[in-house]
Amino acid sequence: LLQGRSLGLLLDLSADGLRQALEEMRALYERNQADVSEAKSGRTDLIFLIRFRHCCLLRNQRCVVAYLYDRLLRIRALRWEYGSVLPNAIHFHMSAEEVEWFNRYKKSLATYMRSVGGEEGLDLTQDIKPPKSLYIEVRCLKDYGEFEIDDGTTVLLKKNSQHFLPRWKCEQLIRQGILEHVLS
Repeated sequence: LLQGRSLGLLLDLSADGLRQALEEMRALYERNQADVSEAKSGRTDLIFLIRFRHCCLLRNQRCVVAYLYDRLLRIRALRWEYGSVLPNAIHFHMSAEEVEWFNRYKKSLATYMRSVGGEEGLDLTQDIKPPKSLYIEVRCLKDYGEFEIDDGTTVLLKKNSQHFLPRWKCEQLIRQGILEHVLS
């Protein structure tokens, strides 16, 4: 957890570490169950050991939940950073359950954005940082094809071509790596 936090990355899910923590928790629970039965029959010397194991169980539970919650927060942030389609390099580090959670979050966010802002909805992923100007100069990094602007004008986005376009129409393509903002 700390290694990934310092780098700001989504590392591979530590399935072995989770499995090991859960097995340890199961073993502690089973030992506690056996000792609780003996403590009920009069062995009061086991109460401190039972409490200690219970504290260990709670600690492991907090660690597992914190690890999984941190991963979900990172995956949620990826939706805002990259849009609804994640690059394969990031998708590779996610478990099947995390991919399913990402898809449900993506659909939930899309439903909400359609419900606000009138007919077309409101894209909350645009302009994450306040813009300095409404139009920006962009360079096309990949052949994309025709791109339509709100006024009906179509622009052909070919590799290495430069255009002066509305910022809000370009931000998603910039995050996807199709366009880059040209700073002059």
